[in-house]
Amino acid sequence: MRYQLRLVSSPTLARTDAEILSCFPVMAELRPHLAEAGFLDRVRRQQRESGYELAFIAENGNVKAVAGFRIAEFLAWGRILYVDDLVTTGVERSRGHGQRLFEWLVARAREAGCAEFHLDSGVQRFDAHRFYLRHRMEINSHHFALKLK
Repeated sequence: MRYQLRLVSSPTLARTDAEILSCFPVMAELRPHLAEAGFLDRVRRQQRESGYELAFIAENGNVKAVAGFRIAEFLAWGRILYVDDLVTTGVERSRGHGQRLFEWLVARAREAGCAEFHLDSGVQRFDAHRFYLRHRMEINSHHFALKLK
């Protein structure tokens, strides 16, 4: 399904249902387990429950990059901006979209008074790791998970 977007070349928050749904094809490249049918409900639920926000860059009506993030407070780090998802569509990588979105997220964290900027990245995502290291991010922990279902 195709959704009409206004021309957007700088990062902006997806507010409308159409904007959120237009992010799905790019998000699905990072999160292939997601189904388009439940994507909008899931994003809306995360927005209500944890302050999740979805930002995107679009050019000529096509989404090029997407970031899901939230601002939260932790005993370990204080107030942080945590990036849940950060992806540029495969055919648009190395064209500056991820760079612009990353810089926008860092600026948003600073504006929100965050002490730190965090994200997790799958161990297999070597290109993403190079990108994060180029942006002076540090690898400072291991993330452990236990599947319950």
